[in-house]
Amino acid sequence: MRLQIQHVTSYSYKRPVALHRHRLVLRPREGHDLRVERMRLELAPAYQLQWVRDVFGNSIALVDWLEPADTLRIVSDVILERLAPFPARDLHEPWRVPFPPSYDPLEAGIVAVYAAPTYADDVAAVQDWLRAVPGGDRDDAEGAILGLCRRISTTVRYLRRPEKGVQTPAQTLALGSGSCRDMATLLMEAARLSGVAARFASGYLHGRASQAGEASTHAWAEVYLPTLGWRGFDPTIGGTTTANHIVTGVSTHPRGVMPVSGSFTGVSSDCLGLHVTVTTSVLDEPGG
Repeated sequence: MRLQIQHVTSYSYKRPVALHRHRLVLRPREGHDLRVERMRLELAPAYQLQWVRDVFGNSIALVDWLEPADTLRIVSDVILERLAPFPARDLHEPWRVPFPPSYDPLEAGIVAVYAAPTYADDVAAVQDWLRAVPGGDRDDAEGAILGLCRRISTTVRYLRRPEKGVQTPAQTLALGSGSCRDMATLLMEAARLSGVAARFASGYLHGRASQAGEASTHAWAEVYLPTLGWRGFDPTIGGTTTANHIVTGVSTHPRGVMPVSGSFTGVSSDCLGLHVTVTTSVLDEPGG
């Protein structure tokens, strides 16, 4: 599948403001299952741009703005090729992983970083919630995490929140509602407290909403399992990730992969609003 993704972010201000460095996590992560054919950034006002890779291997664009402005506009236009996922589903049975998994000692130092809870104050609340979740198959870690994913999907009401930031897991449990970011954070912490290394993933979900130009960015969680590697689970839809999930960034903390982050000199009332749209289109194969 060849896919075009157009992601438009625009801020408006009541007066020209001084814009400070912005950090963009917009380039899809390439690998055996995805290849970026072309990426174009259209930015305003005038700017200087530098690409770097962060500690998680994400491609990060650092943008320094050269002049004050009353409008900030960031357009990412990407064409990518989505390839067949690996490993194939029919290879899973011989690779069943115990729950909780036992990790290779060579990976222990890195796994420990992804297994440590991010929200220490919420550990008790998440553990109480986990006790009420039916136990999974002790010989199938992937199935157990899928069970947690489905539990969140059925007990937490999806609520699109325009506000910045992420609810803590305890807040999401108490409210019984949350955005995709909030639900992904809860699954990440629940997996970690179950003995499974996990991380937060940010990106896009190709579907009806994005094809209609009515989508925003999306978020889910990934867990690391011996042999199987990193596997994605989306509690917003209650299932594993598919070829329609396009990852732009992964991190131990949701804050590490905000699609657009930065600041300006002024007061909060100077910012009149934020508008974000994500549009996806399926393209013909080359020569088709």
